[in-house]
Amino acid sequence: MNKHTRKRFIAGATCPSCKQQDTLMLYSENNVEKLACVKCDYAESQADKNVTKASKGSTGVIGVFKP
Repeated sequence: MNKHTRKRFIAGATCPSCKQQDTLMLYSENNVEKLACVKCDYAESQADKNVTKASKGSTGVIGVFKP
């Protein structure tokens, strides 16, 4: 993340890792939305909608056997 990246803090949000409140920030990097905690090393990124849609369709299940 460069120093010119616009960061938005999420008021009232609690970090799932360190449980601190008001420490999560949302920012965009290479057109991918990312979430990070400023108190611990927690980070999460949201996949592109097209990638998410494609991955939901391919579950690896060929069929369901119903006796």
